Amino acid sequence: MRYIGKEMRRVDGLAKVTGQAKYAYEFELPNVAYGYLRTSDIAKGKISKLDVSEAEKAPGVLKVISHLNLPEMLKLKDRGEEPDGAEFAPFRDAKIVFSGQPVALVVADTFEQARHASHLVEVSYDKDDSKTDITKMLDQAKPTKENKDRGDFDKAFGDAEIKIEEEYQIPMEHHNPIELHGSTAFWKDGKLTIFDKTQNVYQLRDRLADMFGVAKDKVEVIALFVGGAFGSCLNVHFHSTLAALAAREVNRPVRLCYTRRQNFTGSGYRPETWQKFAASADKDGKLTAMSHRVVINRSSYEDYSEDFVQVSRLIYNCPNVRTTYENVVTDLQTPTPMRAPGAVSQMFALECGLDELSYAVGIDPLELRLVNYAEKDPETGKPFSSKALRECYKLGADRFGWKDRKPEPRSMKDGDLLVGWGVATGVWPAMQQKAGVHLVLKSDGTAHVTSATTDIGPGTYTTMTIIAAEYLGLEADHVRFELGDSSYPKAPAQGGSWTTASVGSAIVGASMAIKGKLLDLAKKQDKSPFADSKPDDLVLAEGHLRSKSDEKQSIPISKLMEDAGLKEIGETHESEVSPERKKYATMAHGAQFVEVKVDPDLGIVTVTRVIEVTACGKIMNPKTSHSQEIGGVVWGIGMALEEKSAVDHRYGRIMNASLAEYHVPVHADIHHIETLFVEEDDKIVNPLGVKGMGELGLVGIPAAIANAVYHATGIRVRELPITPDKLVAPRKA
Repeated sequence: MRYIGKEMRRVDGLAKVTGQAKYAYEFELPNVAYGYLRTSDIAKGKISKLDVSEAEKAPGVLKVISHLNLPEMLKLKDRGEEPDGAEFAPFRDAKIVFSGQPVALVVADTFEQARHASHLVEVSYDKDDSKTDITKMLDQAKPTKENKDRGDFDKAFGDAEIKIEEEYQIPMEHHNPIELHGSTAFWKDGKLTIFDKTQNVYQLRDRLADMFGVAKDKVEVIALFVGGAFGSCLNVHFHSTLAALAAREVNRPVRLCYTRRQNFTGSGYRPETWQKFAASADKDGKLTAMSHRVVINRSSYEDYSEDFVQVSRLIYNCPNVRTTYENVVTDLQTPTPMRAPGAVSQMFALECGLDELSYAVGIDPLELRLVNYAEKDPETGKPFSSKALRECYKLGADRFGWKDRKPEPRSMKDGDLLVGWGVATGVWPAMQQKAGVHLVLKSDGTAHVTSATTDIGPGTYTTMTIIAAEYLGLEADHVRFELGDSSYPKAPAQGGSWTTASVGSAIVGASMAIKGKLLDLAKKQDKSPFADSKPDDLVLAEGHLRSKSDEKQSIPISKLMEDAGLKEIGETHESEVSPERKKYATMAHGAQFVEVKVDPDLGIVTVTRVIEVTACGKIMNPKTSHSQEIGGVVWGIGMALEEKSAVDHRYGRIMNASLAEYHVPVHADIHHIETLFVEEDDKIVNPLGVKGMGELGLVGIPAAIANAVYHATGIRVRELPITPDKLVAPRKA
């Protein structure tokens, strides 16, 4: 391979560091107007009075949109009660369903005028009591899918002598990307163009076309750069629809962007998660039974669940397993996927529970995982397309020095600091979706590739450039890859760690089709060396169509095209998921080893060392791949030690909706992180042999940290984040 597997700098890096990269709120348009949202002060109830008259008279104000005039703008009928499962739509009526809900949108000549006028909107409410604390409503939890049993959990657990049963809790967490959610929209000649922060341009295009009753080709969504999303832009949010509506109403381009506080209520969050995990084992550590109950919160108006990942059923070889997935209706906005949704939350309970079980059995935590290693999918019995988790364990343990771990809690010290070592497993499905690309190979030795995927930060521009250069046999700087426009071939949302597998496979397919067309041209030449060749006999390399078996048999691509009178050859290709995949379990795996040092007097935890080893197929670009895994570790440190969206349950309001009070890791929190890869030769998952890594790098980290904290202190913290107050015993006066 000339490019795949080699380090390459981001092709969009220069644009980002010099400010040339344009984000949704930055596109320059003439005569732009600005929107600003006024939001509700209560979590549940009804608007009894909304007076926008003073706001409408304020300087520069062009329009005030609310439930008073929206039905007329969109020709809506009174919606009455929405059926369960309906997404939130602002201004459809006077009902308030969460604190921070938009009650009015002010559009003005300047941002400052719009913000000022929003404060002139007078709102009165009929307030109802709100409920937002799921721990007090567990008896109201309802299953999100049919409960599943494998084997006989009750008997196996009841008969076991060694067992644990504990509760674990993870708070609401918010994505908090640096780029706030925003849009710039304008209409021209009946066509809507919107620059938007989204992970799925086709989804937004279709929603807006339906909303305004126009043909889909009358809406263009552009998202060239996304300044972090992490799942927060997978759904259509109201900033997008309102910006488009406002632009139509004032007949001018309109910018609308959430404030940081509005970002906490406008785009979803990781749901609060309460879990009960039980497990039993024999004296050798062999699992005999596991039970895992997961309860999360949802909104009052839309269903939401995270039962699409069931880690307790997938990872370890256990004959008797019971899993239960439930949610509780709360007066909060709907959650949304957040990096490694479902998996990282469930893994916290599973991996901490197994750590607790290892102490009960008296076996090393890593050894417990090896004793219960699944050689095939425990749920279906299917073989894995590839699984190098055992190699990850060994490499990580050797690099970390795990053999030197003393088993007793509080037995390892560095001066006055307590030292703890923890381990956990990571897993994420190796997924692929249909994806389209359009590839144009030009006679001058350049190529242009387009796809409607987006790039939320992992390096999609670069990865797709690498793949195209590799399979077209071109220099990487001769390939131009463009994305983020709904006029390009359809691609799935960037999420789920499936983008490289999906869009990359489409580029491979398009390249193969181009090679086939070049072969057809070659066969038309007199005395062609490829008269009897098949496409698989040839490669595209260094600007030539070349035989795999004999490099001397080669024809310049430029000559083939020149002789045929062609300046370019194009191909639109849609990748398909191979039916062969259905015969296998397709997963990516990893192992995380963590060292913490804890001040026993202050309860301050420092993650001093992390070794993360990942098996996720073929690595396209080690440079950006290591960056992804390091980012996952940093995220895990924040999740374990700092992050919490604090809700005052008296008011149903998020109280720390700012980066001053919602704590995330800073440079001073991050010490030695080493990420390693065990590459797998997997011909089954997709043509490239890649498995997603964006989520995987996070999945086991919070559990590994919590396990290390217990090893250091002897205190088992089962509720994240692990803050100093949970580690310092109350002192007697």
